[in-house]
Amino acid sequence: MYKEQEKKISSDSPDFVASLAAGLSVLLTFDESHSSMTLSEVAERANIDRAKARRYLLTLHALGYVHKDKRQFSLTPKTLSIGASYLDGMHHHDIIQFYLERVTEITGESCSFAVLDNDEVVYIARSAAKHRLLSIGISVGTRLPAAYTSIGRAILANLPDDQRKDYVNSVELISHTPYSITDPKQLLKTLQQAKNDQYVIVDQELDTGLRSLALPVYKSNNELIGAINVSTNASRVSHEVLINEFLPTLRDCVEQIQTYYV
Repeated sequence: MYKEQEKKISSDSPDFVASLAAGLSVLLTFDESHSSMTLSEVAERANIDRAKARRYLLTLHALGYVHKDKRQFSLTPKTLSIGASYLDGMHHHDIIQFYLERVTEITGESCSFAVLDNDEVVYIARSAAKHRLLSIGISVGTRLPAAYTSIGRAILANLPDDQRKDYVNSVELISHTPYSITDPKQLLKTLQQAKNDQYVIVDQELDTGLRSLALPVYKSNNELIGAINVSTNASRVSHEVLINEFLPTLRDCVEQIQTYYV
C-alpha cells in the first residue's frame, strides 16, 4: 500500500469528472461540528457557488444520502454504506477488532488501528476504554493529522526514505499544543528514531494530556498496511509503563494480526 506513490490523473485531465469530485466535496463538508447546514454554509465549506451546491444537495437527497428539513441539510445513515464497502473489503477486520479488544482488556486503555490517507490517518478499527482521552471523539472513520499521532508517525517512519522526506517537506506543521513538533528537521529525526525502534511514543503533541504508543503493522511480505496504538492519560501512565508493560502487549497483538496477512 505504501511501497510507492500511486499515479493519479490531474484535475485538468479529460478523464477527470469534475462534477463527481464536487459532489463528493459536498458530502465531505459534513462532520461532527457541521452535522446540519444550510445551502449557503455547504457552498462556502465546499468552495463552490450556491447554484452548484443546490444541485448536488438535491441530487444526494434524491439518492437518499442527504436529509432535507426546510433550509437545513444533513447526512442520512445511507452514507455509512460507502465506508462499509471499504471495511467489507478488509477481510481481516473482525480479527483486528478482536485483538484490539484484547489489548484494551489487558491494559485498560483504548486501542486503535488506522491507515494513512494523504496527510491524515483514518481509523479503521477501535476498541474504546471507558474513560475519554481526547477532547474530540474517535470512532471508525475519524481522521487526524498523521504528523501528530503515534499511528501516523509509526507509518510515516517506515515509508521509503524519499517518501518520508517528501511528506515532511510538504506537510503543514501546526502547534496543536506547546509540545507539538513544528520543525521539519526535528520531525525527520523523530521519524528516523521511530524507524530504528519500530515503535513510537507521541506525548501530548495533539491534545494536552494524551500520550500514546504505536507500532507498524506489516503483511508477511513486509508490505506496510497501517499501525496500531494504545492511548493513555499522561498524568496516569508514565513512559516506563508504556515501554515495560504496554509495549510487549501491543507487540503480541501485532504479531497475532500479522499471521493472518499472508
